[in-house]
Amino acid sequence: MEENQNEIKEETVSAEKNEEKPKDKKESKKEVKKLTEENEKLNESLSELTDRYTRMLAEYDNFRKRAQKEREGVYFDAVSDVLNAILPIKDSLEMALKFADDSQLSQGVTLTLSKFGEILNKLGVEEFGVAGEEFDPNLHNGVLHCEDDTLGEQIIAEVLQKGYKKGDKIIRYAMVKVAN
Repeated sequence: MEENQNEIKEETVSAEKNEEKPKDKKESKKEVKKLTEENEKLNESLSELTDRYTRMLAEYDNFRKRAQKEREGVYFDAVSDVLNAILPIKDSLEMALKFADDSQLSQGVTLTLSKFGEILNKLGVEEFGVAGEEFDPNLHNGVLHCEDDTLGEQIIAEVLQKGYKKGDKIIRYAMVKVAN
């Protein structure tokens, strides 16, 4: 009888162990599923934060570029305003030189104009609008028209006021007389 009881006890113990294994497997599967869901949530959160970081970095870069362009624009506007205020003085000196004789006064005006040209070169300002060039409406303001068989069509016959530009930007358009 004792043997039977020992066998029954062993069977009961082994049955309990067998029951615990499936129970542990179910709990393990639940725990794995729970950890997998948590991992997915963390990955989604990481992806969202990475996306926000990337967008913020791009936004900052765009802001930096926009601010740089604005600074350049303000600088060009300031230079343009100053030059537009000063260029009529240069025009007047050039006009005075056309009507001057060979006196010391005309030499002084010539020196002043040469200094003016040096300063404009240092600032990166270029003159344009020369008689004989082809008329370009992007650079020239055609205010007069004449018929001249010696000049071709759309050729500048006379420059009434020189034009100035800094880089690609026009400070003042050249006022010209266009032939044909």
